[in-house]
Amino acid sequence: MTTRCRHALVFLHVISSVSWMTAAAALAILLGLSRADPGATAAAVAVAHHLDLYLLAVAANASATTGFALAWTTPWGLLRHWWVAAKAAITLVQLYAGIAILSPVLDDLGHGAGPAPTALVAGTVAMAGAVAVQAFLSVAKPWGTTPVARRSRARPPRAPWPLPAAGVVAPLVDVGLTVALGFPAPLAEVVVLVVVAVARRRALVSRPVPTTASSARRR
Repeated sequence: MTTRCRHALVFLHVISSVSWMTAAAALAILLGLSRADPGATAAAVAVAHHLDLYLLAVAANASATTGFALAWTTPWGLLRHWWVAAKAAITLVQLYAGIAILSPVLDDLGHGAGPAPTALVAGTVAMAGAVAVQAFLSVAKPWGTTPVARRSRARPPRAPWPLPAAGVVAPLVDVGLTVALGFPAPLAEVVVLVVVAVARRRALVSRPVPTTASSARRR
């Protein structure tokens, strides 16, 4: 059961990440069109605004949730490998940029503020590129382990199946909430991430410390 839940979590992470990247690329094309063709500005901006609300934001939340859940429910951890830590940092920067910059500007443009500024077009291109970089990191897994991993004496255990299962269910629940409310609402995802992070912390604190003899046997 644990393996099946983990595979489902990986599948959802891949699908949501690809959706995030393609939505960002589509957004860049629409915003570029709003600048290149004055006659299409209003329609392009309106479509971009809806694309951000109902696809990009939902996919970004799901990708972030499943990514953090995978890190916290498997021995990879969040800070044990540089490539995982880099992916987490890129994700947090992208989420901040999307919530604090992209969405408010798109909302203003949707109310007739004119074509998208050049910086916004460049930002959406950078967002799509950043997701592509994360995909490369997931495949190449470069740079080795961090000092956090080198200080620890044992690999963290896999989490029991309800935790990765919750990571799968939460994004699906929040898709329903987004449709019902009319705006992105990652409520279940936030709750699940808190629960998974706390469970991870408790598992690390309560695990037995290996003796010198057992460490020597593993080596």
